[in-house]
Parts: sequence; C-alpha cells; structure tokens
Amino acid sequence: MNGPSPNAVHPMTGFPQVCFIRNTVDNPNIEIGEYTYYDDPDGAEDFERNVLYHYPFSGDKLVIGRFCAIARQAKFLMNGANHRLDGFSTYPFEIFGNGWESAAAAAPDYPDKGDTVVGNDVWIGYDALVMPGVTIGNGAIVAARSVVTGDVPAYAVVGGNPARVIRRRFGDEAIAALEEIAWWHWPVEQVTANLRHIVAADIDALRRCSAP
Repeated sequence: MNGPSPNAVHPMTGFPQVCFIRNTVDNPNIEIGEYTYYDDPDGAEDFERNVLYHYPFSGDKLVIGRFCAIARQAKFLMNGANHRLDGFSTYPFEIFGNGWESAAAAAPDYPDKGDTVVGNDVWIGYDALVMPGVTIGNGAIVAARSVVTGDVPAYAVVGGNPARVIRRRFGDEAIAALEEIAWWHWPVEQVTANLRHIVAADIDALRRCSAP
C-alpha cells in the first residue's frame, strides 16, 4: 500500500475531524496540494470558512503545498480585508454602489500585497493567523496563536505577534539539501518506500534515496 488515497476527504477511518482539504475546496483562487490536511472537530471539510475576506474582486490566491498540517482555527486573511489609508475615511463606499461608485475615482486602488503562498511540509499551529501576501517556506513551523505578518524562511520555527524566527530547524547545508531534494514532489511510491529517511534527520541517507 502507498498510504491513504489523496482523493479521500476523511483519510482516517472513524476520525472525521481530519480532512484532506484539497478535496473539499472549490474556490478557483485557492490551490491546495495533495495530502495537506486540516484538523478541526467542528467541521474540517469546511476549511474555506477560515480563508477570510477572500472576495472575487480582490483576485488574490491562497496557494498551499503538499503534506502540510493545519491545526484547528488557523486562519488566512486575504487582501479583501484591506482598506485605503490615504484619505480621510477608510470606509469602502464604492463597493456598495448605488451612487457611491464615484469614491473609486477619487482615490488610488486598494492595497494589494499579492498572493499568500504556503510551501510544502509546513505545520501551522492552533489559532495562527497568516496575513495577506505572506510566503511561508518549505518545512517551516508556525507556533500556535502566532500572527504571521512577514515571510517565513524555509525550515524556520516562528512564533508570537508579530511572528519572529525563534530558531531554524537545521543548519544551512541541510536546509539547502532539503530544498534541492524536495521529497514532497516525489511520486507517492517513492515517498512510501523512504518514509524512514523522510521522518529521520540523516540528510546523507535522504540524498541517497533521491539519487536516480
């Protein structure tokens, strides 16, 4: 066997609080990789409710890689939450129409920080909040109740409000090797065959697994 089906909604029999969310999200501006799961006993299949202010007119994307673990109540704030700050009022008059459209011509566009991108094999802890336009690198860990306002390096552990790097999980050489090996892109058969090396910390052994 090669692990659970990537097409399963609830991959753990009798444990519906864990959900492979790629199979439940239908918003074209949310892209989620295989085997990424959300753990929530109050409706794990409804992950989209935690992607906040993701209005169609904003156009930004949330992209999450493969093999990520997302804890209950983790939230992603999108660019639709932004208001203009350069005028006397921050109220978004123009979005309501009915004669208020003229406000759009009187001020520049809304702030847009771009897409929010989460790499592969990322662990996002309980009640964490990821702000718009953030990139979280492969292998990173976001501590519970953190507020991520800036980019997170690969294999960094971050925490706090605003989140700061607490430590790096491995040294420079090992991190560079892991980024090059990119085991998360392997066929699932190769992942299954080499799990003992993926979950260990022997970079040389993992290199040998990736050799053609």
